[in-house]
Amino acid sequence: MWESIGKSVFKDQRTLSFDYVPPKLVHRETHMRKLVMLFRPVFEENASQNAVLTGSVGTGKTATAKRFCMDLKEHGEKKQVAIDWTIVNCRQRNSESAVVLQIVNHFQPNFPDRGFSITEMLSILRKDLEKRKIHLVVALDEADVLLKKAGPDIIYKLTRFGEEKVDSRPLVSVILISQKNIFDMIDPASASTFKRTNVVEFGKYTCEELRDIIAQRAELALHEGSVDDDSVDLMAEVSSEWGDARFAIEILEKAGMLADEEGQGMINVEHVRGAKAEAYSSITESKLSCLDKHQKLTLLGIARASKGKAYITTKDAESAYSVACEEYDEKPRAHTAFWTLMKDLDMLGVVSAKKSGLGISGKTTVITLLDIPAKVLQQKVSQMLDESI
Repeated sequence: MWESIGKSVFKDQRTLSFDYVPPKLVHRETHMRKLVMLFRPVFEENASQNAVLTGSVGTGKTATAKRFCMDLKEHGEKKQVAIDWTIVNCRQRNSESAVVLQIVNHFQPNFPDRGFSITEMLSILRKDLEKRKIHLVVALDEADVLLKKAGPDIIYKLTRFGEEKVDSRPLVSVILISQKNIFDMIDPASASTFKRTNVVEFGKYTCEELRDIIAQRAELALHEGSVDDDSVDLMAEVSSEWGDARFAIEILEKAGMLADEEGQGMINVEHVRGAKAEAYSSITESKLSCLDKHQKLTLLGIARASKGKAYITTKDAESAYSVACEEYDEKPRAHTAFWTLMKDLDMLGVVSAKKSGLGISGKTTVITLLDIPAKVLQQKVSQMLDESI
């Protein structure tokens, strides 16, 4: 059985995991620089520092926090400053005790999960840090979930960690990662430890930025020549609606798996469309059934012309529409009316029509299918047209 499986497009599929952090984060250099400036006092003044990373899903907050902490620890080794870090997913550990326990587990993996109060665990953590003479950066991922359920007390305790002792050196810095504005969720005492100027905001990725991210991950994960530029362009476009790098990477991985299933040895645009359809498809049977006959004929023409292509021109689409009309004994609409049909399909989200840009030379309107393979769409629309005869 295993012998019959062809060569995979993947050389290292692990690099497409959500937990994987690449050596360099594409289009997050500015955010990294801001964190470097914020955390300079940890090295230069033996001080603690706190920061808040905020933005929607898939904007690189967690990856940036991890990459920054890795680089911070490495820089500390060069400067002979002992720094370590740990990250806690507060959606999985959404109570004060669960968060503190995981932090303690960083140094004591076999520490019992019952029998110790939060105060006792924090005291044990302090002793561990003092013994090792180390500064710990604690990143709380999805901190808004913790704040909503458990309140801000743990944030206050961590940011004021070690202040009970006179002349004690700062032991802990905190990075909060949140989709929401955490300042609306914490009390004034906790908020006082986080300057609003220490907030690093993450916007959604643009289509061009997503393309660069996909290209980087493809280079890491795939054998050379396993994906063409048109497929990468299409992955970026189908992901750009949300500006979500996680979704883009998921599409890349799924497209590679579809290519492997077919034994193609290379990812093509139909694999990308199939991956998008599996992840999230806006094209439903009910949406197609609501189209009138000429809208279906237009869509049939577009599906036929799009096979194996990321984009087609309006001229290609209109020509294929005319052929479809002839097959079904319908008189093709004039150019202006055809343009209206195409724009209707675009408004309904069945196709995407836009001015040429990424990966396309010249200035013209181009059409693409975002989340359904051309072959599948052709079959669906042809069946509907045949049934209406």
